Amino acid sequence: MGPHVVRELADSGHDITVFHRGETEAELPSSVRHVHGDFGDFERHLPALRDPTPDVVIDMVPYIAKSGGHGVLHFEGTARRGLVVTSCDVYRAFARFWRSEPGPPDPLPLTEESPLRQKTAPDRGAIQVDFDNVEVEDAVFCHVDLPVTGLRLPATYGPGDGQHRLYDLVRRMDDERPAILIDERFADWRWVRGYVEDVAAAIALAASDERAKGRVYNVAQPAAYSETEWARLVADAHGWQGEIASVPSALLPESMRADFDEQQEYVVSSDRIRNELGYEERVQLAEGLRRTIEWERANPPESVTFDYEAEDEALARIKQQPG
Repeated sequence: MGPHVVRELADSGHDITVFHRGETEAELPSSVRHVHGDFGDFERHLPALRDPTPDVVIDMVPYIAKSGGHGVLHFEGTARRGLVVTSCDVYRAFARFWRSEPGPPDPLPLTEESPLRQKTAPDRGAIQVDFDNVEVEDAVFCHVDLPVTGLRLPATYGPGDGQHRLYDLVRRMDDERPAILIDERFADWRWVRGYVEDVAAAIALAASDERAKGRVYNVAQPAAYSETEWARLVADAHGWQGEIASVPSALLPESMRADFDEQQEYVVSSDRIRNELGYEERVQLAEGLRRTIEWERANPPESVTFDYEAEDEALARIKQQPG
């Protein structure tokens, strides 16, 4: 989402300096200044980044150490304020869902005042987690000499999504599968999302509005859709007209089962950023889905396989059940 943030700010008339490795160059306005380097050698580039003196420093990847510390803190006493991008996974509800901090479900919707996780990020199996957003916030939110704005982001989909959050649905629809199978435990379970350009607009807004100084904001779409609703929305944008089938976990292929606590839904309120800063989405939901579908088709992930035979067997067994 970084290039979208840069374009938003540049289009609003701000002078932008971007620090990155320089291995690839995104299509950015010609007015944007580039400083190339590695995060591990970040301190060596500080003179160039401090001249001219920045008003606001945005760290899009605060979980990656920069010369042994968090990026914004290198500008303490120099910049007027900082902004760090974390995630809605900081809430205890996330740990409830992952079963790393068992307990009753936390009340919904989650707000900026909801309890945070006490433990570091849970083991996510194949996803290697070597950072924790709670630790990031603990480190950067306590510095008086550099007020830091925090933006807690949702599951963000759209062109460029490294996690390919729509790919499983899009591929099955492109392959004209007769049905999309959803674990019945999660058929009505709700999760918060956001489209990349809208999330980027929220970051740019908080970076440019002094009212955001020292504040923390959730960023999320107004509605948290159930898994069934979300699949149908994607299907409508795609044009696929197959069946969305709720299937008992025991009948699903092993690869489609998940051991999460479905009692803890993940509905997040973004009222604060809307009320305080006037944030609102820029891209209609259907249009954002359409753009994402096109990108997923053109940029499929590597080494992804589907066991359609097992899915067909599960669907057949469902249809054989009485009632």
